[in-house]
Amino acid sequence: MKAIIGNEETVDERRKNFLTEAEIEKFLKSSRYGRRGVRNFAMMLVAYRHGLRVSELVNMRIADVDLDTGRLFVRRCKGSLSTSQPLDGDEVRALRAWLRQRINAPCCNSPLLFLSERGPMTRQAVNYLVAVVGERAGLGHVWPHTIRHATDFALANKGHDTRLIQDLLGHQNIRHTQLYTRTAAVRFEGLWR
Repeated sequence: MKAIIGNEETVDERRKNFLTEAEIEKFLKSSRYGRRGVRNFAMMLVAYRHGLRVSELVNMRIADVDLDTGRLFVRRCKGSLSTSQPLDGDEVRALRAWLRQRINAPCCNSPLLFLSERGPMTRQAVNYLVAVVGERAGLGHVWPHTIRHATDFALANKGHDTRLIQDLLGHQNIRHTQLYTRTAAVRFEGLWR
């Protein structure tokens, strides 16, 4: 069965649980607003680009980030393979901006990268933040895992190899990755050439 979601046709009637690239753009733009916009944008950009789970995001350490070489060590949860991944220029700039502000944060001596006004970020704080940013962007309620799924969908939609996406996201089972490659229309382009 097929279902129409927005103006995209999907393979089945399961509820859409990812954001499109256009929706992610709105989401990231919206994350810049507010008192903690610099931190929020850095968090959401890194979470999206690296397909982070909430626990991976809140447990990220300053030592995991090397801005000089543009590398991020991603400590995966759920028994997944931890990897060193490249940071794009906009991620480096966002993280540098956050680190300049982080110096003045309470608990700035914490080894954790992202802090709130009261100390280390919690899963609950990230859940709340993502929901607020999603509403502000006009996307309705967004869950943190929706951002992870958006990473999978965007990479699949760009035609990247399923195994590469699996490695980036740390999926143990490729079937988890294939859920999003099946929705990517780009996989059919040039089929008859």
